[in-house]
Amino acid sequence: MSALLKFLNTKPLYYDHIDYARMPRIYRVIAHEFHLPKTVHIIGTNGKGSTGRFLAQILESAGLKIGHYTSPHILEFNERFYKEGAYMSYDELDGLHERLLGILKGYESELSYFEYATLLAFLAFEDCDYMILEAGVGGEFDATNVAPKELSIVTSISLDHQDLLGSTIKEIAFTKLQSVNNPAFIAPQEESTAVEIIKQREAILGLEFTYVQKDEFESSVEKYAAKYSLPDFLKSNLLSAVKAAKLLGIEADLEKIGKLNLRARWEKIAPNITVDAGHNTSAAKAAAAVFAGKKVVIIYNSYKDKDYNNTLKILAPIIKRAEIIELKNPYRANAKEEIKATLINMGVSVKDFNGIDKNEEYLVFGSFGVIETFLRYINEK
Repeated sequence: MSALLKFLNTKPLYYDHIDYARMPRIYRVIAHEFHLPKTVHIIGTNGKGSTGRFLAQILESAGLKIGHYTSPHILEFNERFYKEGAYMSYDELDGLHERLLGILKGYESELSYFEYATLLAFLAFEDCDYMILEAGVGGEFDATNVAPKELSIVTSISLDHQDLLGSTIKEIAFTKLQSVNNPAFIAPQEESTAVEIIKQREAILGLEFTYVQKDEFESSVEKYAAKYSLPDFLKSNLLSAVKAAKLLGIEADLEKIGKLNLRARWEKIAPNITVDAGHNTSAAKAAAAVFAGKKVVIIYNSYKDKDYNNTLKILAPIIKRAEIIELKNPYRANAKEEIKATLINMGVSVKDFNGIDKNEEYLVFGSFGVIETFLRYINEK
């Protein structure tokens, strides 16, 4: 096993209490050891991964060297480190791990899994022209926020991670926007309350943010979307990436980039199977819009801290049958039985997942954990 993976296996993925002061405190001590490229910081609730990857592919097509840090991974840890069009190898990451241990000189024992991975990304991408950092959870208190930013991108903000960020859109938006202290690009927002908080932050900073509207038209985006059959929400994320690239001085040539190179973002892994890591009501609305007027078999599960009741209400019109896949996470309780009861009360046929019928169309949805479990099942067949 990789030395890095052995080390990370000693750190839990979930914590009952998070010390938000730890990463800034430690980074202040070691910041002089890092030589960061220009950094684009992406915060928001939905679309961070796809917006960032579209931007990475656009900048790469312009001849720039790009690193893109995302989370969580689905099957392999190195999926978090995209550089020059591919995932970094474990040999590369192991070398960076040894170098990082030398820099930290004991602080590594204090850092969380995500904090350590973030510092690894800082080393991995130091020879890049741009580093695109996707915030893990939140903004102000996120480990990625210690990096100085060339540009912040704010994707659509909605309810998620209420246990960490706040119980309302206002609280969540405030926490995320506190990380913005520089020029910012604002993607289309569904919630008017989020826009109010964004405007407040803009006034406090004395800056003029750049906004894109959901119905803005760009012929190259429309052409690309038609070529790769993008659903509307991915088309919107592509438009955001095109506009953000322009702010960085790059005119996007979409004829030079291939399909979105990112797992589980409305990814069609077979003619009859679509997988998407959507895990909140906003993502459910997008999925329901794509399959409007159709019925599909949904492979689903959720953790108890997610709003699965409202998610399922939104998806109900497109569900032919629900199949509940097992989630085995020792840190989080899943809501399998509660979900079954909810679906039965809605009049939806439900059973445990036990395989794929080539004559059915499937949507695999609910969380990154659902996608991981499903893909491991498929890979073992």
